[in-house]
Amino acid sequence: MSKLAYESPTIIKIQSTMSKAGLPTMQQKIRTEIDGANIRDLTDKYGSPLFVFSERKMRSLYQEAYEAFSSRYPNVQFGWSYKTNYLKAICSIFHQEGAIAEVVSEFEYEKARASGIEGKDIIFNGPYKPYHSLLTAAKEGAKIHIDTFDEISDLEKVSDELGMKIPVAIRLNMSTGMEPQWSRFGFNIEGGQAMDAVRRIEAGGKLFITGLHSHIGTFMLDANAYKLQTVKMVTLMKEIEASTNFVVEYLDMGGGFASKAHLKGIYQPPEVVVPSIDEYAEAITSALYENLEAGNYPKLYLETGRHLIDEAGYLITSLVGTKRLPDGRMNYTMDAGVNLLYTAFWFKYNLELGEKRDGMMEPSLVNGPLCMNIDVIDDSVMLPRLKRGDQMTISPVGAYSVTQWMQFIRYRPAVCLIDMQGESHLIREAEELRDIEEREVLPEYLKV
Repeated sequence: MSKLAYESPTIIKIQSTMSKAGLPTMQQKIRTEIDGANIRDLTDKYGSPLFVFSERKMRSLYQEAYEAFSSRYPNVQFGWSYKTNYLKAICSIFHQEGAIAEVVSEFEYEKARASGIEGKDIIFNGPYKPYHSLLTAAKEGAKIHIDTFDEISDLEKVSDELGMKIPVAIRLNMSTGMEPQWSRFGFNIEGGQAMDAVRRIEAGGKLFITGLHSHIGTFMLDANAYKLQTVKMVTLMKEIEASTNFVVEYLDMGGGFASKAHLKGIYQPPEVVVPSIDEYAEAITSALYENLEAGNYPKLYLETGRHLIDEAGYLITSLVGTKRLPDGRMNYTMDAGVNLLYTAFWFKYNLELGEKRDGMMEPSLVNGPLCMNIDVIDDSVMLPRLKRGDQMTISPVGAYSVTQWMQFIRYRPAVCLIDMQGESHLIREAEELRDIEEREVLPEYLKV
């Protein structure tokens, strides 16, 4: 029998996460399937790394969120946030559930239209909307949410070009007790800028206000902030209707509802610190009832993204290299890194092994394949000794991963969807060289 390779002993100061009992968390986390689809079978079919989305989870989260609001308020409409995940299959699921499209660029607007969404069912947000996109959106009846005074001027030119008065909403920012305040988007309420915008629109005579919109932040852990937001928006609505001929038909409360992801720097688990969707809904709708006149209920729009998709997304990655670091930790290099997980800088993911491994748990560093020292998935996780080829499932990664991923050093991988029956479907092919070079142009004099 051959002898095992000698490895010198290492003394390590253990700094691990703690359980509720105050002891190091040493239990292995194992995941062998997603909605009945075997992890190993999925990568055998589509390759590794691989993004996987659960249709069942997406529909469940949407239905739960819609029920939370529609059971409390008579006129509710969700808009699917394209920037959160704009893959066709993902958007189609939310549109089937009843969501319209919420976009923040002409690119996303065009994507929604190409998917069959009519202009009237598109909310057009964002701090930069090129003139040609405003022209198209106004012509097609989209809900245009104005972000700057310059945009007011652009839309007045569009009005002249089309020979029509254009219905618009204005985006607002305000203090809700949360820091940092998202003051770079829209018009400030407290300083009077919002009413200045209203008067500017009224004086121009070419636009008319039908809605108010505000998005106060992302991954909001205090539902009460939405209550304060609602009160301030309703107060402004009343001031607008009392001093102008405008009628505010809808209030768009934006999004920002948190998922059950674990923010770095927060000790308590998401199950403790993240409000339920019912808490968010109660904060907003109770404030509406407390501050609106009975029967005068404007339509309520929500632009929920992260809350509806994050927990439905997984990334399967494979171990490609191991080594012992000078500080004693084991280092595991995976075939996926921050090129695919931009949010790794803010979240501590749930890492689950493909199968149980023997041996003691020890402090480990899990990093990606990039030639960058910052390519770290988790710099302090307790793992058993792993070997090349072992798989790991990272979650939740459904929000922003496939819109913020980078084509840097490595090709972007395939994406698949697990349907309601547990069958897998390819919804985005893995990239290859032609995808990267298709838009490149090589001048004749540089050809070899």
